[in-house]
Amino acid sequence: MTGRWALAAAEGGGALLAPLDADGRRAGPVLREPDLVAAVRSRLPEVARWVWRVTGEIYPRLLAAGVRIERCYDIEVAELLLLGHEGRLGEPRSAAAAWARLRNAPVPPDPPARSAAPGSQSSLFEPPAGAEISFEALLDVYAEQQRRHAAAEHPERMRLLTASESAGMLVAAEMHRDGLPWRADVHREVLHELLGERYAGGGEPRRLAELADEVSEAFGRRVRPDLPADVVKAFAGAGIRVRSTRRWELAEIDHPAVEPLIEYKKLYRIWTANGWTWLQDWVRDGRFRPEYQPGGTVSGRWTTNGGGALQIPRVIRRAVVADEGWRLVVADAAQMEPRVLAAISRDPGLMEAAGQGDDLYTALSDRAFAGDREHAKLALLGAIYGQTSGDGLKNLAALRRRFPLAVAYVDDAARAGEEGRIVRTWLGRTSPRATGAEEEGEAGIPQGADGSGGADGSPSDDDRSSAGYGSSSGARARGRFTRNFVVQGSAADWALLMLAALRRALSGMRAQLVFFQHDEVIVHCPREEAEEVTEAIRAAGELAGRIAFGRTPVRFPFTTATVERYSDAK
Repeated sequence: MTGRWALAAAEGGGALLAPLDADGRRAGPVLREPDLVAAVRSRLPEVARWVWRVTGEIYPRLLAAGVRIERCYDIEVAELLLLGHEGRLGEPRSAAAAWARLRNAPVPPDPPARSAAPGSQSSLFEPPAGAEISFEALLDVYAEQQRRHAAAEHPERMRLLTASESAGMLVAAEMHRDGLPWRADVHREVLHELLGERYAGGGEPRRLAELADEVSEAFGRRVRPDLPADVVKAFAGAGIRVRSTRRWELAEIDHPAVEPLIEYKKLYRIWTANGWTWLQDWVRDGRFRPEYQPGGTVSGRWTTNGGGALQIPRVIRRAVVADEGWRLVVADAAQMEPRVLAAISRDPGLMEAAGQGDDLYTALSDRAFAGDREHAKLALLGAIYGQTSGDGLKNLAALRRRFPLAVAYVDDAARAGEEGRIVRTWLGRTSPRATGAEEEGEAGIPQGADGSGGADGSPSDDDRSSAGYGSSSGARARGRFTRNFVVQGSAADWALLMLAALRRALSGMRAQLVFFQHDEVIVHCPREEAEEVTEAIRAAGELAGRIAFGRTPVRFPFTTATVERYSDAK
């Protein structure tokens, strides 16, 4: 395979195709084929990379016909990344908008995002209204993007970022197609065990009703535990001032309502987020098929369009069960973001520590914290997330003495943010400017996005506050955001390359990559392939590190478990 071909869907299930030269220009005539699937299938041996407007317009159709491709270039993914790199994040990123900018014409707004109907694939198959442009215009946009890549701060890294994000779109479509194995009967058993019987009319199940009664009895009046304002008011009536009904704040209060209230909140979330309605809406034919959104946050982490795939409660994971004769290989990247900091900062001491064994914090503690692993962990995470008070400040000082380049790297990023400047990940993903960034959490994840906290001890997205950047406190918040962005975003860059490498390694097996969040993958495979899959994951992590960051001492190990059900992995 040596060539690149542009591809667009045509009316009646047909296709428009053209070969491309090294500069992205058309290198031959435009061909019109009556059958898109047949046109692609017949050219698979000769095409190294398909160039198209957006993956969701074409690839699901190919997958439905049993056709999988190796590489693609997603023009609208590239446009978003290039706009960010040029300091223009927030401008319309559609191919139609790019074509208008190329002609100095009025730029149309992006079409509104579609909400995914549970179990539906319609949004994957249909381009948004108004998004279509001519095939020749699409080729011009692609050629101009090649010029813009060449003008980037680090052209080869930027090209690699675009290629890996495009690969992520292929992975997302394939995971949606294959689905995460899900036993509806086990899910119902778990719900009955936790929540009790359902009442007619869709009201709260028995256990929630019982807990609500216990809360009301503790306050001596009727209280709606599902309404935070009612709970705050009830505590005020008892002479206790609370700012919120978050679990950590409630746990500090000495009152008989606290225990049933915390239990109610935990079960209420399961009922509303993963209860019987969710099961009916999202699980079909033994599979959960969320619509993944690669690069759904400004830091590059993935989100999902409905379904809450990245927030599956531990107890609900009992329903994720491998098929008969198959296994789930569950792999967590060990301390991913601290290892990424070692690689991007080029700190010799931290790189050496990140190359020793599977536990970076233990290696770190032996070098700078007199063997105290917990202090080493707090210091390194504090440097990444901006914990610069109390014990965090003391630990950070010790870290700075021993690993000055690593701490300077995130300090410089924080200073840039405070001054309103942009920062970039290692491959070139660019932070938003201070204006318009007020709605972003400190880790670059919009509040309420379908994300999850880090397994390495990093704060969950719900624990990170959002703030404006117009005041001195806002500038500090912006600094914390950019401090973390350069690490978390570079970790997202690494993860994309890892997924691409793993996808390629699995291509000769029956194994399927069925789940991904920022530091975890699940592969569903025949039992006899589990060992080979485990090795493929390990190799993909190391290869991604070399491709992203060059040859460094830093290792990117995984903790893996081969299990029949997801809940047994941790």
